[in-house]
Amino acid sequence: MATNKFKTVSIDTMIDKHIGKRGSENREAFENELRIDLLGQAIKQARQERNMTQQELGELVGVQKAQISKIENSIKNARFETIMKVFDALGAKVIFNVELDNKKLAF
Repeated sequence: MATNKFKTVSIDTMIDKHIGKRGSENREAFENELRIDLLGQAIKQARQERNMTQQELGELVGVQKAQISKIENSIKNARFETIMKVFDALGAKVIFNVELDNKKLAF
């Protein structure tokens, strides 16, 4: 009978080992890039659900198609104002959570 030589580890353990522990410069950069990527994916998904092209969305927002593409593909950090205009043009509700020392802040 063959034995399994692979050890199962959590994704957090792998990220800690290969990227860095939470709070480290490398880990913070990684987490930031991940958030930007997820934001781009959300914009793309919402646009597609509205059956809009990047060109059409860009026209509603007042930017070029190329900028919408860059945002969706996380190639470029867009201004917060532009991101909000994109979601507004899509009719999407954006909810932000702010935490300080693991405590959610209300505003």
